Amino acid sequence: MVGTGRTAAGSEAARFPDLFARVTGRRGFAQFRCVDAVSCADLVSNVNVVPYTASGWVVLVLRDGRPEVPGGTREPGESIEATLRRELMEEAGARLESFRTLGVWDCVSTAEAPYRPHLPHPRFQRLVGVGRVELVTTPTIGDGEDVVEVLTVTLEEAQARFRAVGRGDLADLYGLAAGVADRG
Repeated sequence: MVGTGRTAAGSEAARFPDLFARVTGRRGFAQFRCVDAVSCADLVSNVNVVPYTASGWVVLVLRDGRPEVPGGTREPGESIEATLRRELMEEAGARLESFRTLGVWDCVSTAEAPYRPHLPHPRFQRLVGVGRVELVTTPTIGDGEDVVEVLTVTLEEAQARFRAVGRGDLADLYGLAAGVADRG
């Protein structure tokens, strides 16, 4: 399910500068790069899915009004595909129909220990892809997540929502996803 065949082109970084910008925070840094497949599943600690349906792009709305993209942390022994499916159901009430890898954020943590004991540390990856989904139920979140609404919007509206809250990286991610999504 985690596909193969595409690599990053310099033009993608030029078209989506916010996505490809190195992010430095108080606990390390991250850098996005396009890949078609995960080279080492053991390095993947988190997953994200840019979901779409036949009628538009799915955006989560958090309690504080911020937009978000579905995703989260792998559980001990959980496959990448199982994490994708679980996170989509928990956060969006969506069933994954197809998935195509877009890339990874290569991350380095400066924290003394991993976020959870089973996760790779200090180097890890956050996998992200685009997925066709079917919205089938209300989110089934239990673990403190704050999703209050699941919207289906145009690509332009999704990008505008992310840019309005300073998340140009996620606006760019939706743009990249739109360019490679299998909309047929």
